[in-house]
Amino acid sequence: MALPNGPVTPSSEAEAALFDLVDVYDRAYETAAAELSLSPAQACVLGRLDERRGMGALAEELGCDASNITQIVVRLEALGLVTREPNPRDRRARLVARTPRGDEINHRFATAFTFARTAVGRLSPDEQDHLTALLRKALG
Repeated sequence: MALPNGPVTPSSEAEAALFDLVDVYDRAYETAAAELSLSPAQACVLGRLDERRGMGALAEELGCDASNITQIVVRLEALGLVTREPNPRDRRARLVARTPRGDEINHRFATAFTFARTAVGRLSPDEQDHLTALLRKALG
């Protein structure tokens, strides 16, 4: 990404590097998902289902509308990757869980999406610690 017009500052260089990182991360995520015939959103939801989850909780965690989660889950269910069942505590709500096939596809995605592991792996242990501290500080 090109730096914004104006003087080059440490802040503008850091911002440009962060934009570049996010762009490369997104493209790698999309590629890994596409290799398994998933959309990035489907791969993301599938990855959040290590245990049965309510669809409302998924929507809240991902910061999106419940109707978006419903559409994604319906597609994953049609692919045989998740099941939906009534929540025993609230019959109006549904719980979502990965199927064994969903577990397999999620594992394959995690194996295929190597960007973060590769990028962080280029750093020494001290650099990794420093990066972690800086990222946590930047995230507030």
